[in-house]
Amino acid sequence: MATEPSLAFYQSRVLLVLIATELVERRTVALARALSLEEASVHDLQLAFRQNKLTSRQLTKFYLYRIRRLNPLLRGVIEVNPDALRQADRADRERERKAKPYGLLPVLHGIPILLKDNIATKDKMNTTAGSFALLGSVVPRDAGVVARLRSAGAVLLGKASLSEWAHYRFSGARNGWCARSGQGKNPYNLSADPWGSSSGSAISVAANMGTVSLGTETNGSILGPSGSNSVVGIKPTVGLTSRSGIIPLAPRQDTVGPMCRTVADAVNVLNVIVGFDPYDAEATREASQYIPRGGYNQFLKAGGLRGKRLGIARNLYYSRSGSLVANAFESHLNTLREQGAVLLDHLELANLNEIYFDSGEDLAMSAEFKLALNTYLRDLVVSPVRSLADVIEFNNKHKHLEKMDEFGQDLFLAAQATNGINKAVKSAWQNMDRLSRDGFEKLMRQNELDALVTPGHLISGVLAIGGFPGISVPAGYDEKGVPFGICFGGLRGSEPTLIEIAYGFEQATKIRGPPSFMQG
Repeated sequence: MATEPSLAFYQSRVLLVLIATELVERRTVALARALSLEEASVHDLQLAFRQNKLTSRQLTKFYLYRIRRLNPLLRGVIEVNPDALRQADRADRERERKAKPYGLLPVLHGIPILLKDNIATKDKMNTTAGSFALLGSVVPRDAGVVARLRSAGAVLLGKASLSEWAHYRFSGARNGWCARSGQGKNPYNLSADPWGSSSGSAISVAANMGTVSLGTETNGSILGPSGSNSVVGIKPTVGLTSRSGIIPLAPRQDTVGPMCRTVADAVNVLNVIVGFDPYDAEATREASQYIPRGGYNQFLKAGGLRGKRLGIARNLYYSRSGSLVANAFESHLNTLREQGAVLLDHLELANLNEIYFDSGEDLAMSAEFKLALNTYLRDLVVSPVRSLADVIEFNNKHKHLEKMDEFGQDLFLAAQATNGINKAVKSAWQNMDRLSRDGFEKLMRQNELDALVTPGHLISGVLAIGGFPGISVPAGYDEKGVPFGICFGGLRGSEPTLIEIAYGFEQATKIRGPPSFMQG
């Protein structure tokens, strides 16, 4: 007759598991040190794969170890993919088959990537925009960009945290806060603002909890956290990357882009995720004309700044005279000149106050959000909520889940009060088109500019209302060690030129360093 195992038996089993886990972690740390996995680029990792010094499984385990150790502090990851190691094993098997005879694999093959938690995955992971209201919902299919990543053999490592609902629930919400993961922390200075809404995507790659990541931007949500967490962020032309399967905010402005430690890594990701998607047909068909034959890697040129005409519109940003940031920016302008760029200083962007304070963007966004979110929720296979009204009701009933009493939903209530695309919304759209045409576009064309340059992400509002692209590159650290970026913005479809400029600046300065995790 079988006897019940003793307490000592269970204790010994637990001890064996703990010892095995510690041994695995020690081997992981030793491998990481031997191969310098921290701060490793996609190119570095692919080289290690080809030389049989590293497997995708080992790399994935390294990042899972980093997440386990750092995420309780940083809150940059909401959840990890329970199938991540299986995907890594599959990548290793495919690489072994391709090696005999040698065959080329996509550049992201076997590379772990984190996805902002508003990007749908048809797997065991949740897609919730950081909210408990969508926990347990089931999406009908992968987001368009996720389908492309899977085809490229990337390992979907997990979901990155974000400012809940892409920072569109409560106007007073803190950057980087969401109900499911809590407050995201800037890894360079834990007391500093991580910005949003793609804060977790920036935090995680900055702290080496993933190789690369994806974020989304409606107005500043890639460019802002990229600068504040010392990573490279590309905000693509609207429609260049599919928005299908993305929990929407404002389809007129929403875009998906890479957030990585280097310009080259961001370009490698961009190459994979651009292109036509039948589930976002109108926007992606129109923007596909901008995709260059041969991809974007050809624009990673060390001398990419030579001959570029860069505009400086000083009325676009406030003065920080005497500060370290202001001095650094002026120094960077000199670097741009030394690298062969032609700088046109003291330009003036017309209608600036109207763009930032009276464009009609808020009105249009409210109406777009309600319609787009209701469509997204109705399309879910399983969901606790089916409309914005349901989400508002859920939030009212479950305040105890948030542990944040002051967290309201005034933006949700304003959106719920809208009634479709009426004359006022259409007028707002026309006004934003006019402001873009008479402001940014006119300035760029009249001065034959390749890009407009600003410190930080102060240009994001200008780029947002016109669907224009931008790239943020690490530009330094202030007196408290908090990172700041430099942003290059251009006309629709100008990604090739912006990549040349951003890469040229990065290679000339090489400012980015790993985070210090300092307090205060």
